[in-house]
Amino acid sequence: MRVSNVTVRKRLLLFFLIGLLVFFVIEFRLGYVQLYLGNVLMGKAKDSWSRNIVFEPKRGEIVDRNGVALATNLSAPTIYIVPRQLENPQETAEKLATALDMEVDATFKEITQQRSSVRLSKGRKISHEKAKEIKAMELKGVYIAEDSIRYYPFGEYLSHVLGFTGIDNQGLMGVELTYDEQLRGDSGYVRFYADAKGKRMENMVDEYRAPINGQDLQLTIDSKIQIIMEREMDIAEATYDPDGIIGIVMNPNNGEILAMASRPTFHPSNYQEVSSEVYNRNLPVWSTYEPGSTFKIITLAAALEEKKVDLHNDSFYDDGSVEVGGATLHCWKRGGHGSQTFLEVVQNSCNTGFVELGNRLGKEQLFSYIKKFGFGQKTGIDLAGEGAGILFSLDRVGPIEQATTAFGQGVSVTPIQQVAAVSAAVNGGILYTPYVAKQLIDPLTGDITEVNG
Repeated sequence: MRVSNVTVRKRLLLFFLIGLLVFFVIEFRLGYVQLYLGNVLMGKAKDSWSRNIVFEPKRGEIVDRNGVALATNLSAPTIYIVPRQLENPQETAEKLATALDMEVDATFKEITQQRSSVRLSKGRKISHEKAKEIKAMELKGVYIAEDSIRYYPFGEYLSHVLGFTGIDNQGLMGVELTYDEQLRGDSGYVRFYADAKGKRMENMVDEYRAPINGQDLQLTIDSKIQIIMEREMDIAEATYDPDGIIGIVMNPNNGEILAMASRPTFHPSNYQEVSSEVYNRNLPVWSTYEPGSTFKIITLAAALEEKKVDLHNDSFYDDGSVEVGGATLHCWKRGGHGSQTFLEVVQNSCNTGFVELGNRLGKEQLFSYIKKFGFGQKTGIDLAGEGAGILFSLDRVGPIEQATTAFGQGVSVTPIQQVAAVSAAVNGGILYTPYVAKQLIDPLTGDITEVNG
């Protein structure tokens, strides 16, 4: 059967239109991929080709209130391996093992891992002399990156406040931990491109992103006062061999800690050499104790504020003991102090006289003031591990508990609580939150970026 010319032309037109449609679809797709997705796909391709050598940032320095360095950095290079670029892995492993005092088999296993880059375990934070030795070997696939270690110029002094860092320069204790995010900074890198076999792509330019160094931290600490405190602690420790020593110096008018230390202590760079109980317990903020006569300041302040006593005109007779709730409470002086004004009660630190002041206040007022002075709760100091102390629950306070609390027995406080409370008693009644971090400083511009207090 013969097909008409009209039918042939129609079929040709149909095939032409279909072909034209396919052409436009392919053209559109190519344009979409090249023009719209081109940058995205190229970026993914470059990511698959790229290899990074990391440059760690400098951790921010910690300085005292006068700018004296308390924690800084020392340069310590780190060895990186790009396994696919190794020309002779066995020979490279032998040379690196000799230089770094490693086992050859262990070194070979590390450098032949199926990863884009490897940070050699014993090649971290090495000396510059060792880095020069390895660089002189001119080993393919072996790179030396800038790194640093933390350095504490004053050694063991102020160790519990400063704390320490780990192998990756991350804060693990003290202000190094509390302000780790601000001190840490952001890593930089040198990025080069390599093919599937690890060979460098010479037509691709290396990229460099500089690390962003961490901010500097200025403390409220005065290193001159700190050194004097530490020296006296060293003398006391050598003379009396005590179980522990605690010292705090605080400005009562704003809460700034000017010095803080305790014994036993440790060197922040060698914290692993002591028991974890030593470096984990910052005694001035963690430990609790029965304050004794130093607590009488709180009872006296409450009595004066509530006008329960006239120090010069009110008198009190102390025969050495007082009966309270069926129990006999004694003054520290056998036989007592006799007849006294209440000013002399304070001067003599007379226990029975303070029992009388506690009675005049009553348990509700006495314990209300104790809580207002910050006892039974954390002060909020910017150091980890703070304790809260222990107080009697008000519903469990009887005559004996009220009496002993009035002269500082039967309660448990932390040293920092006691210092903050006494400061409030002498500064006009303002209970400041103690703090050790004064401000953060941009290391490049010197601008203050954040202020505490």
